[in-house]
Amino acid sequence: MANRRDSRIEPSFEGSQRAKSSDSFSVSEEDRVVPGARKSAAKRKQAKVKSSRRGRDRSRRGLLGIATRLVYWCFVLCIWGGIAVAGVVVYYGAKMPAATTWSIPDRAPNIKIVSVDGGLIGNRGMSGGEAVGLHEMSPYIPEAVVAIEDRRFYSHFGIDPIGLSRAMVTNLLGGHLSQGGSTLTQQLAKNLFLTPDRTLERKVQEVLLALWLEHKHTKDQILEMYLNRVYFGSGAYGVEAASRRYFGKSARDVTLSEAALLAGLVKAPSRLSPARDPKAAEERAQLVLAAMREQGKISEKEYKVALSAPATRAPSYWTGSENYVADTIMGELPDLIGDVRGDIVVDTTVDLTLQKLAEQSIRRLIDESGKKLNVSQGVLVSIDDSGAVRAMVGGYDYSTSQFDRASEARRQPGSAFKPFVYMAALEAGRTPDSVRNDAPIKIGKWTPDNYGGKYYGKVTLATALAKSLNSVAAQLTMEVGPDAVVEAAHRMGIQSDLQANTSIALGTSEVTPLELTAAYVPFANGGYKPDVHFIRRITTANGKVLYENNGGSAPRVLKADIVGMMNSMMTGTVEIGTAKKAAFNWPSAGKTGTSQNSRDAWFVGYTANLTTGVWFGNDDGSPMKKVTGGALPAQAWHEFMVAAHEGVPVRPLPGTWKSTPSDTVVPDEIPSADASQPAPTPPAAVGQSQPAPVAQAPAPVRQIRTTKPAETVDAGGFGMPSDNGETASIKHPVPPGEVGGPTKKRNTSILDILGGG
Repeated sequence: MANRRDSRIEPSFEGSQRAKSSDSFSVSEEDRVVPGARKSAAKRKQAKVKSSRRGRDRSRRGLLGIATRLVYWCFVLCIWGGIAVAGVVVYYGAKMPAATTWSIPDRAPNIKIVSVDGGLIGNRGMSGGEAVGLHEMSPYIPEAVVAIEDRRFYSHFGIDPIGLSRAMVTNLLGGHLSQGGSTLTQQLAKNLFLTPDRTLERKVQEVLLALWLEHKHTKDQILEMYLNRVYFGSGAYGVEAASRRYFGKSARDVTLSEAALLAGLVKAPSRLSPARDPKAAEERAQLVLAAMREQGKISEKEYKVALSAPATRAPSYWTGSENYVADTIMGELPDLIGDVRGDIVVDTTVDLTLQKLAEQSIRRLIDESGKKLNVSQGVLVSIDDSGAVRAMVGGYDYSTSQFDRASEARRQPGSAFKPFVYMAALEAGRTPDSVRNDAPIKIGKWTPDNYGGKYYGKVTLATALAKSLNSVAAQLTMEVGPDAVVEAAHRMGIQSDLQANTSIALGTSEVTPLELTAAYVPFANGGYKPDVHFIRRITTANGKVLYENNGGSAPRVLKADIVGMMNSMMTGTVEIGTAKKAAFNWPSAGKTGTSQNSRDAWFVGYTANLTTGVWFGNDDGSPMKKVTGGALPAQAWHEFMVAAHEGVPVRPLPGTWKSTPSDTVVPDEIPSADASQPAPTPPAAVGQSQPAPVAQAPAPVRQIRTTKPAETVDAGGFGMPSDNGETASIKHPVPPGEVGGPTKKRNTSILDILGGG
């Protein structure tokens, strides 16, 4: 027991860790019964509550303080940011010219080219289209552009803070730049004054200029300037150029669906161009229509009708043969009026109806026969008696090749050059009734062969030209000399360099279709060489005349009697010769031409109204499959001329000539230099050691009349009328007439030499 008392354990408040175990007995301070302890505990509890409240209050005051400080510093930062922005604006603004000197730069000059009947041939210049007033263009165009590009255009002051904020939020949420905050006014400022560089300096200047534009101009003026200058892709600047480019119509006539397509191009004109991606252009146009419907600019019915419109598919380049004419005119302007400094209107001589007819004829014949006959290009040029070009087609398709074959391509004319040979011969004293021996001849090492290798003996010059006999043309060239032929061709209008050699008789020197056709005009108008021209008048947009073609005086280059004889001879080409497919119910004449291996096929013919030349071939000079001037060219000529002369009173060809009253034609008697001496014996042909035998003088033959054509029966179309008026092909070879030695002008004819006197 003693031990038990000695080991008494008193309660303790601060026991060891051991005493705090679960087996130990202990009480807390609150368990002790002490007088006043309850009151102390209550006070402590109240203090604790107050302390907690004070903590929460301090926490609240801390958050408020943080928010207050945040607002404060944001305000401070805004002030400093505003100062910084103002500094940047002042800095970059100071680098700009004084605002008092700012002015709207002139729009790039437009050259409007119109046909003789008032139709639009084309617009040329930087813009590619004339300026159109806001009140003149389709009302759908400005509505569509505003709806998709700047819906608050009429309410903002040049800068749209709401639109800018919306664009920033959209871009941040999307993680990339999908929208821009520039207004139409800012875009116009950029297009008028600035480069497309994306720099802070350019953006600041853009804003300043936008504010200036809004201050100086009305909203409608700003929108009109914008629509006439903005780029719409495919080289088209302004709504007029774009409308012409994509729809082939004026901006005045654009429909709702077309206006939506144009408005959709502004965002990315090159990528969305219907000439490049019609599907993308159509999808963008549908977004524009939806925006217009949402903003109440169009009704639900208009919206549905526009959505159902077919997609626009534009050609990859300007199309239409009239563009060849436009390009030619652009090349002539600098010489006529110098630099173009403002909008001008060029009145041309071209008849747009005839131009379209010519294009359709060329394209149809190539479409039908091109693959079969290996022909890919065609040209047609038509000129009236005054030298005015009424139509010019420079190739099969302008959109695929802008090279103008009518005025730039030089090709061998073949037999289409022969009229100048015969003209020189007539001027030297021959007549259409003069007789030559159509036989194989040799000139030096050259032997000109007739088409098909057929020869017809004694023929008149009229028949030789109608049948395009190479042998006779070569003989005449030897008689008058190549220089005389070259001089005659240049006098008539050929401008290209011509080689004065004997082979020029067969058209071996190259010429352009335009100049060859022009050189036939004196045959059609009575012997006068007019100035070939495309332009009648050039005026400013206000009507001030800058240039006018008054015609002037055309010099006479051919005597009236020679004109009559040539027209009589070349009428035979159409009536009984190689161009019978060209004949129609008008007095007409002309000449076919085919170069070696059918690389070029020509027909140049004329009436008293029009002279028209046609060429078919290939750009690479590859041969066609037996295409001659009497085939495709004569067909195209016939189609065009029939349409061109519809309803026009019939006129005879100028000049008159009648054959000799005798039924026979006596060969030309050309005396030698010494009349008392016999005609010289021709030198030996190449490869012969002895002189060629002298032939007897040919017996007179019956006159060949071209007024009553005879039918030809041989496959080549070179049938020879016999004495009884019927056609007979020569079935046996004709004794050759060989001429050798150097090429030079001679005073005796081949027939005289072959005839021995």
